[in-house]
Amino acid sequence: MLFGKHINRYYLRYLPSFLLGLVALVLVDYMQLVLPKLYRSVVNGITYGEVMVDGVAVPFDMPYLLDEICLPMIVVILCMIVGRFLWRVCFRTAAIRMETHLRGRMFDHCKDLSQQYYQVNKVGNMMALFTNDLETVQDCFGWGVLMLCDAVFLGALAIKDMYDMDPLLTLLSMIPMAFLLAIGAVLDHYLEKKWDYRQAAFSSLSDFSQESFSGIAVVKAFVKETVELMSFRKLNKQNEKTNVDYAKASTLLHIFVTLFVESVVCVILGYGGYLVYKGDFDAGQLVEFIGYFTAIIWPIMAVSQLIEMHSRGKASLKRIGELLEAEPDVRDRPDVVEPRALTGHIEFRHLTFRHPGAEYDALSDISFTIQAGEQVGIIGKTGAGKTTLVDLLLRTYNVPDGTLFLDGYDVNTLPIRTVRKYAAYVPQDNFLFSDTIARNIAFACDEIDMNNVEDAARLADVHDNIVDFAESYDTMLGERGVTVSGGQKQRISIARALLKDAGLLILDDAVSAVDVKTEKVILQNLRRVRKDKTTILIAHRISTIESMDKIVFIDDGRLIAVGTHEELYHNCPAYQTMVELQRLDDEKTAAEHAYADKEVTDHV
Repeated sequence: MLFGKHINRYYLRYLPSFLLGLVALVLVDYMQLVLPKLYRSVVNGITYGEVMVDGVAVPFDMPYLLDEICLPMIVVILCMIVGRFLWRVCFRTAAIRMETHLRGRMFDHCKDLSQQYYQVNKVGNMMALFTNDLETVQDCFGWGVLMLCDAVFLGALAIKDMYDMDPLLTLLSMIPMAFLLAIGAVLDHYLEKKWDYRQAAFSSLSDFSQESFSGIAVVKAFVKETVELMSFRKLNKQNEKTNVDYAKASTLLHIFVTLFVESVVCVILGYGGYLVYKGDFDAGQLVEFIGYFTAIIWPIMAVSQLIEMHSRGKASLKRIGELLEAEPDVRDRPDVVEPRALTGHIEFRHLTFRHPGAEYDALSDISFTIQAGEQVGIIGKTGAGKTTLVDLLLRTYNVPDGTLFLDGYDVNTLPIRTVRKYAAYVPQDNFLFSDTIARNIAFACDEIDMNNVEDAARLADVHDNIVDFAESYDTMLGERGVTVSGGQKQRISIARALLKDAGLLILDDAVSAVDVKTEKVILQNLRRVRKDKTTILIAHRISTIESMDKIVFIDDGRLIAVGTHEELYHNCPAYQTMVELQRLDDEKTAAEHAYADKEVTDHV
């Protein structure tokens, strides 16, 4: 049985189911203790030819056997069958419902946790919580309650009957059990630590496997299969070691249980046989006493299993509790206000930001304004802070007060859900779900309108590619969209954002994997359909953003210049240098292509 603030509520929630199961359990336990009395009557009847009933000798004949032995035994067996079915259904149902509800709470809490949490806690560890740990807690919740109650009721009733027959023999029988409980209490904490190590090893193995499978293309491309295999073997060996260590401790407990149970049998046969020899017991009474002890073997075994189960459940519940008690780093303040319709006016005022745990500022003293309806390009070298800038706008991280405003509101005073609902976002990784293309594009919609889906795909210049697939828009994408090319993945992500038709559209390097012609088509469509809506486009190529209303040039987390392409080219030397370098690179690439084409023509 397991207790803790994250599980106690379920004992009350499913109390009716537990009570019904307990009634059935007590009925089974009571009926189970009727059998030793019947065994005594059979043994004495065979031995003496008669049975004592209320001090009267009754012949042990066929009518007595049928009426007093067989018929009651059939009733007992039927009651035990019905009772065992009933308590199994009650306890098992309550445990499954608890697991389902707790898993829902865990998932609901996970969606509210900040990005920083997932940078520290890997996917494999999270999956271990939702599978192994949760299953362990479910076992403790259902079978733990069952074992505890069965051990208490059946053990108490059997010990009472044994004590009524011979107090001294009963006390002698319980001495080994006391040693067993003492050893179990000592092993409990040890088993808990071993189970914690086991789960940590399983999480590491799961993390590594998940990353290896996700990056299998990279592993093959760099011919690193052997290295990955050796790393996996090392983790697998560690996982084996922790499992073996736990199995050794668990087996040690079971050995002690067997040892003490067998020692009790020796005590009963030795001293009980002596009582029969003296005439204090007859053969039937000794069989009856052994029957009672046989009945409490299961409670004794249950106690040992409870100790082991409690150790596992306590460790797993602790890990689940750490997840449920993790506080979101980014959340609404109590005094947030719901704004009027947002227009897309954005202002940065001397914004300085450092990532949690970082040693230096990612952004330093950033100040500029984006007017509602403007199309703005953000450019800079890799690592300049471009993505961090839009992450702050989407409240992925906490923003310093008084440094970022949306329509005149400090972004910290607005509900996070409202800010994100107002924006559409195409991230760098272009994450796609393992679902149909249509559902991926319509992800932001409650219902799928195929006309709107196709219109968005046309705007992203990916419609012709999609209809070439055998299943068209019903094509199932592999994990993270691996069944489509990088350019198709980017354009499907752009279509998803365009279908949302949000007041603010953010594209983070969203056309880097498409050719120049496709890029021009997408940018022309953006200018046309988002004429009066704010659009922010992060890019590395000058050609991608040179026609924007405004360009923000960032370098090493600092704002270098803001203006149109012409203004920056004439007034910002660093920007001019970047333009010239990219122009030379484009000319070199064009020359190489022209030379290659000439070689092909001459060869033909």
